[in-house]
Amino acid sequence: MPHPLYIAFIWHQHQPLYKSPGNSGAFSGEKRYRLPWVRLHGTKDYLDLVLILEKYPKLHQTVNLVPSLILQLEDYIAGNAFDPYLEASLTPTEKLDRNLREFIIQHFFDANHHTLIDPHPRYAELYNQRQEEGSSWCLENWQPQDYSDLLAWHNLAWIDPLFWDDPEIATWLQQDRGFSLSDRQRIYSKQREILRRIIPQHRKMQAAGQLEVTTTPYTHPIMPLLADTNSGRVAVANMTLPETRFQWAEDIPRHLRKAWDLYIDRFGREPRGLWPSEQSVSPAVLPYIIKQGFQWICSDEAVLGWTLQHFFHRDGAGNVIEPELLYRPYRLNTPTGDLAIVFRDHRLSDLIGFTYGSMPPKQAASDLVGHLETIHKMQRDRDPEKPWLVTIALDGENCWEFYQQDGKPFLEALYQSLSNEPHLQLVTVSEFLDKFPATATIPGEKLHSGSWVDGSFTTWIGDPVKNRAWDYLKAAREVMAKHPEATEEVNPAAWEALYAAEGSDWFWWFGEGHSSNQDAIFDQLFREHLCGIYQALNEPVPAYLRQPLESHAIRGDCRPQGFIHPVINGKADEQDWDKAGRIEIGGARGTMHNSSMIQRLWYGVDHLNFYLRLDLKTGVQPGKELPPELNLLWFYPHQTMHNSPMPIAEVPDIAPLNYLYHHHLQINLLSQSVQFQEAGEHYQWHYRTSRAQVGLDNCLELAIPWADLQIPPDYSLELVVVLSDEGCYQNFLPENNLIAIAVP
Repeated sequence: MPHPLYIAFIWHQHQPLYKSPGNSGAFSGEKRYRLPWVRLHGTKDYLDLVLILEKYPKLHQTVNLVPSLILQLEDYIAGNAFDPYLEASLTPTEKLDRNLREFIIQHFFDANHHTLIDPHPRYAELYNQRQEEGSSWCLENWQPQDYSDLLAWHNLAWIDPLFWDDPEIATWLQQDRGFSLSDRQRIYSKQREILRRIIPQHRKMQAAGQLEVTTTPYTHPIMPLLADTNSGRVAVANMTLPETRFQWAEDIPRHLRKAWDLYIDRFGREPRGLWPSEQSVSPAVLPYIIKQGFQWICSDEAVLGWTLQHFFHRDGAGNVIEPELLYRPYRLNTPTGDLAIVFRDHRLSDLIGFTYGSMPPKQAASDLVGHLETIHKMQRDRDPEKPWLVTIALDGENCWEFYQQDGKPFLEALYQSLSNEPHLQLVTVSEFLDKFPATATIPGEKLHSGSWVDGSFTTWIGDPVKNRAWDYLKAAREVMAKHPEATEEVNPAAWEALYAAEGSDWFWWFGEGHSSNQDAIFDQLFREHLCGIYQALNEPVPAYLRQPLESHAIRGDCRPQGFIHPVINGKADEQDWDKAGRIEIGGARGTMHNSSMIQRLWYGVDHLNFYLRLDLKTGVQPGKELPPELNLLWFYPHQTMHNSPMPIAEVPDIAPLNYLYHHHLQINLLSQSVQFQEAGEHYQWHYRTSRAQVGLDNCLELAIPWADLQIPPDYSLELVVVLSDEGCYQNFLPENNLIAIAVP
């Protein structure tokens, strides 16, 4: 009898240790937290995810709860955790000094405004005042009630819509304005009520068999790098490594044991699955995982591809061409014992994590179910007697901020469709492995050393700042090794500080690649954890730990830092483009120099579109100071296809203008109309239909669907932008290079 398609969703719930070790012992007494994200994500993302699932009892899933998250939730539940946002929220308005008011204006809009601010009129009113009038105006003109309303709304907006039918919450939402200190105190109490339900709800659903709860090494460290930082060179042979080699594999079983013990204490049973931090694995870490008693782990398709020396190609719709290799569990054979491993479908996971939030919920749910139905058809055609397991594994908290109503309409549409589809069956990973143990094997020593990010560790090591952080960690670890008397029982503060410093999150934010408006706090927290080691051991703190690892000034040019989903209206929404790549055009370098009418170029992608934004000099008008035609030309390096010279007159015979291009999109900046062409034989251009979107106001914003270009996922292409007037060349940008783009 043919098998249904089995699908394992794994939601990864994680927050790093935001607690500063500068006060009291770790996880004891009152605790000062630097950032509020455990509390806010706790009220918005952890409980509702499983409560929605509970309404669909046929659907089983896996949720991973990181120990460092559980411990911090418990701090807030006990009333022992205080962060700057919470302290401000509970401060009487008459006691808000100028510094605190500046902090509130700067940080109490830290949320996606499309989904968390705009739906609430009073919150949106205050946000628009700050955006339009500026922070200084707010500081001089806002009255105490404005601050009280903002403090209330920042906390209210992070309460999940699933709980809006609570009578108290419904009253606050209807109230809109005029919030008092008493209201803010009650909102905080409501937050704690929600947090209090998270772990019991997971425990209840696991006991009922609908949920499998897994764990992660204690503070989310990259275990292969703890074992040996040289493992970074497995994927990147010429990687520049830290000055000193970090090799403290003995810390790995400590992280695993603490996670194991905490799990048993909170859930009353032993865990079966382990989510290796950042899905990072290597042969060196397998014996520790097996000895601790874990039965299965998960990683990314890139790691499987490196291991099998096989690249997972996809068709034009994004479906894996060799599905039978990916959609199955494997057994890792080691001298210590065996361990099952599943590998996630990277693209399906990313669609949920980064793209579906920008689509209508029912359309997004239908798209995902459509992909799964296609995979089931491939299974039925190729191998109907063998069970396939599609693993969809991703961050379970951050993506929902970009969805309507925090993802509730999407999840309900998805779960309803899956409940009605007899050929698609959602299972926990352990359920599948119990029924269909892994038959394909991988020798443990052949497992690739890598993570979910390109199958490498470049996100956490190799950059000069990341490497310096590893050197700082190595120095502190060596000092600890000189104190054998400082056991965990005798000196728990030293060990908790070490575990915190070994977490992956700090290295994620250091150097190039990722950035946020809280980089300086992450830098500070990492160094505070290291200082905590020295202080707990009564050792002098090195002077370099008093200085930031890097400057946190706004950088100039940068590459994209994640998927973006901007609204195309020419308004240059700062949140929409905060993860985009950026190229400075009108600076003090290059051929265009300060006279440039275009000051800055932004670019980015999601699974649906390529996005481009051009920031214009103030007062510039197309057709006057700026040529009226903008041309985008796509160059496909190392690809065999028809190409043609630019269909523009008087183009200089210089690179890259004299390259041959395959696609050409011209935007008339006066009418905002578009014309799209594709190169054919004999250097001819042929008009094609385009669904490109154009928005022109205080900037120019464009969205060009990948469907226009008709190129498959994982393709590389390059872009140049040319300005013209009545078909005659005027200028081009960027000044020095083509824009390199990778299709998701």
